[in-house]
Amino acid sequence: MQQILNWQTMDSAQRTQCLRRPVQEVSAALREQVATIIADVSTRGDAALLELTARFDKVRLTQTELPMRRVRALAEQTPSNVKAAIDTAYNNIRCFHEAQQPTAVKVETMPGVQCEQRFAAMGSVGLYIPGGSASLPSTVLMLGVPAQIANCPTRVLISPPNSAGELTPAICYAAVQCGVTAVYLGGGAQAIAALAMGTETIPAVDKIFGPGNSYVTEAKQQVSQRAGGPAIDLPAGPSELLVIADDSAEPAFVAADLLSQAEHGPDSQVICLSPSMALLEAVQVELESQLHALPRRDIAAQAMAASSLIRTQDLAEAVAISESYAPEHLSIQLSAPETWLDQLTRAGSIFVGHYTPESGGDYATGTNHVLPTYGFARNYSSLGLLDFYRRYTVQTVSAQGLEALGSAIIDLAAEESLDAHLRAVSLRLDSERFSRDRAQQESQS
Repeated sequence: MQQILNWQTMDSAQRTQCLRRPVQEVSAALREQVATIIADVSTRGDAALLELTARFDKVRLTQTELPMRRVRALAEQTPSNVKAAIDTAYNNIRCFHEAQQPTAVKVETMPGVQCEQRFAAMGSVGLYIPGGSASLPSTVLMLGVPAQIANCPTRVLISPPNSAGELTPAICYAAVQCGVTAVYLGGGAQAIAALAMGTETIPAVDKIFGPGNSYVTEAKQQVSQRAGGPAIDLPAGPSELLVIADDSAEPAFVAADLLSQAEHGPDSQVICLSPSMALLEAVQVELESQLHALPRRDIAAQAMAASSLIRTQDLAEAVAISESYAPEHLSIQLSAPETWLDQLTRAGSIFVGHYTPESGGDYATGTNHVLPTYGFARNYSSLGLLDFYRRYTVQTVSAQGLEALGSAIIDLAAEESLDAHLRAVSLRLDSERFSRDRAQQESQS
């Protein structure tokens, strides 16, 4: 049975330990292994990807691409109820993300000086869909819908093959709905390497999106640091959930939410904070009961071993712990959640009230489930439409504007001893063309 810890009786070392993520520290061995995989794919391309797929996914393939005609054929095999569920999720995700459309900015900062901020969609994006023990069409939607709305010209998807050497019909159906332009087979660090550097069949992309295990997360970090390498979305690794609950919470609801994240993988972590011992004891009993009924109980049980039920002095202390931990998912099952919501800002996504299961955000409320983990919610945001755009600036200065602004640029350039910067302004101001254009502007005003 899950142990209940008392925050007040723990020293600082014990508190740190009970909040430590299972894979908080990336080992030197893992870094080296990922670097070796990246180098192999860089050198041997498709051949390396196929060999590594056989080694790690136990599937022997003859090619890395799953042709779109086969993707469409597999999509048609999706059961009608699953198609309907994907369609509902697709519509909600699209509705929420379309509302995030960026707006260009155009400002005259002073007479004759115009500054703009514009947005352009990423030219090519790689959408990594984790595989392993579960089919994840929901992640296809979370990545594919905003890429589709942004109208990124190249939207390639890569995911580990199933035992048949293909992808599940549900993944293919979601990919078709999102207008994915190409589908490839591969997983782990080797798939990230293929997206980053390209192979004979897989194009190198400008930015890589998608969650994964510690190998995927490390590979994304490494390829993003290579010269000319791709951008990445965010550090999104093993799943985590923190619940803050009081006596108004339903113990069965809290336990179900905790287990919904624990079943993602053995390296997931879930935590419940409450000042109510009665609530925690009831959750403890529910966890034991519900765990035994889960088909993935062995996986969930491993995750629960690194998870905690913690009694706090009050809700304010629970909020402070949550802000320090910065969870990927935060559920607040309280009698008056709005009292605390403004104080809870360090979380990837927040689920408010007794009828907002965390799995709603995983699938179909409309928010994105690609979120920062490992405490990166302190300084990274949840995935959104803007992540599929680049923003850039434009400035246009007239002769009148340069006349007004020129002395400030010249004085600052002189202060920094950058004479070429200074001359780029003074040469213009001293030119016959400037005198002619300035006079023409004055005559027209």
